[in-house]
Amino acid sequence: MKVAVIDYGMGNLHSVLKSAQSVNGIGATIFLTRDPHEVMAADKVIFPGQGAMPDCMRELTAFGLDEAVREATRNKPFFGICVGAQLLFERSEEGDTPGLGLFPGRVVRFRSGLTGANGERLKVPHMGWNRVWQTVEHPLFSGVADGERFYFVHSYHFAPDDASLTLGESEYPERFSCITGRGNVFATQFHTEKSHLAGLRMMQNFLTWDGTV
Repeated sequence: MKVAVIDYGMGNLHSVLKSAQSVNGIGATIFLTRDPHEVMAADKVIFPGQGAMPDCMRELTAFGLDEAVREATRNKPFFGICVGAQLLFERSEEGDTPGLGLFPGRVVRFRSGLTGANGERLKVPHMGWNRVWQTVEHPLFSGVADGERFYFVHSYHFAPDDASLTLGESEYPERFSCITGRGNVFATQFHTEKSHLAGLRMMQNFLTWDGTV
């Protein structure tokens, strides 16, 4: 089995690659690539991303990977991470950037003046460990406790128009969608590669997932 980690110059590519390889108990070939043909030929695809969405979309298009991503989401297990999840939506407030348009909805910035439960001011970007609540049953949640903590670094988050696209939620301080997906697509706002055992378990589940729910 071949698992392509898309390399378009944005994101913790080597950290994502190493995390997937570290839980590879099935003998899969897991590799970085920026070749659209290799992405389309792979059995599974991991789509990481980090940084500003305008930069990510520009580089993705420059490498000719935008259509390869669209094709991959149609017919094989697909895992988006951070900006790799945001890019699945129609448009982002960050630079008024068009996304890939695979899911209806927008990527929005946390509003200013956020305060926590004790009145403390909450900073943007949102950085650190937050609990994630599962809103549906999903194979990638196997062995991952509901309310488990994952690591976030972001100023923007996706806001699906269709509530059924939300698979998990977190709070900062209001609830927001942090896991999205449908069918063979699963994508997280948080960084699985930085989320220790819970993130590794989720990645391990992806490697054995057949893309059905």
